[in-house]
Amino acid sequence: MTATTNTTQSLDATLREAYRTHDANLLAGLYADDARVEIIDAGSPPSTPRRLEGKAAIEAHLREVLARPMRHEVEIVAPSGDALGYLVRCRYPDGGRVVCSSLARLRDGRIAHEVGVQVWDA
Repeated sequence: MTATTNTTQSLDATLREAYRTHDANLLAGLYADDARVEIIDAGSPPSTPRRLEGKAAIEAHLREVLARPMRHEVEIVAPSGDALGYLVRCRYPDGGRVVCSSLARLRDGRIAHEVGVQVWDA
């Protein structure tokens, strides 16, 4: 197995496990210390996305999201060289749903820059 194959399998397994178990520490471990995340949704449109700078800010956001009473399911993980795409479907106990699609640039096997687009049920 090559290093790229190991990284690919590791990213897939870690994303799935972190969301399944609501483990913000595990998920934050996928990000570089100087990572940047942009979140685009109804409240943060493309012209003014929510921006998270640095692993600490990203981890705080992940803790808040994973503390919510919802089920997260990673449906697609598509790593390719220095890029990663993945899709997460979420469901609240009342049946409300959220879908988040993310694209990321990887550096040394860690997420360096990610853009996520999320949509909720009305």
